[in-house]
Amino acid sequence: MYGAIIGDIVGSRFEFDQGSKSREFEFFTRENDFTDDTVMSIAVAEALLDAGKDADEKTVKECLIKSMKKWGKKYPHAGYGARFIHWVLSDDPKPYGSYGNGSGMRVSPAGWLYDSIERTREVARWTAEVTHNHPEGVKGAESVAAAMFMARTRASKEEIKAYLEKEFGYDLSRTLDEIRPTYKHVEDCMRTMPEAFTCFLEANSYEECIRNVMYIGGDTDTLGAIAGAVAEAMWGVPESFVKQAKLYLPEEIIKVVDRFLMEIISVI
Repeated sequence: MYGAIIGDIVGSRFEFDQGSKSREFEFFTRENDFTDDTVMSIAVAEALLDAGKDADEKTVKECLIKSMKKWGKKYPHAGYGARFIHWVLSDDPKPYGSYGNGSGMRVSPAGWLYDSIERTREVARWTAEVTHNHPEGVKGAESVAAAMFMARTRASKEEIKAYLEKEFGYDLSRTLDEIRPTYKHVEDCMRTMPEAFTCFLEANSYEECIRNVMYIGGDTDTLGAIAGAVAEAMWGVPESFVKQAKLYLPEEIIKVVDRFLMEIISVI
């Protein structure tokens, strides 16, 4: 999970096109912080743990709604979209047809917990559908979790790329150098997932992947959370980065991550 969290923290100070689109930058500064990407990833992790590995759709979604509302209220100023915060505060939260990239940035726990790509995609779909039930929102969540499953089960980057193109119809033909000149801050899945996956595909380490994210710019905290999650599944995360990231995180968030890591030891 630290792959997504670190990507969020590093990308936080370049969000809204505030960076210089460079691979040369300091990962951790006083300007960095965790955002809604981390908060909701923690909420999903806690929900999936509480539901249990073999839980049905109703149970998983009930746990997701409870956990996401709880953590959203704990950190109400983390940078949520207007419709999402309305959902968090609602007494009767319903999905609202979103195709925003929030479905992809919070799904990383589902990429670790399950024994098959089919179950991984099923649960990823449920994590999206409680809010982002537009087909593109669902596709965004499923694609991230599927890429993570393949990476952690030793598929090659070429195999992952082919699967994402075939199963989800994403155009992954453009290079980062082609994307970078015109890419701006956007928050929909259609213009986030292909770019995040390309940041991963053109890297050979976790650090390279995160540097690729800042090179193209855009919604850098969310791109960082998505690409970073897949990169962690492929290469792991340097322990020095984890130590630095913990300095930004409240103890209650670290406790959920620790609980989650203990759970997935038996899976991986």
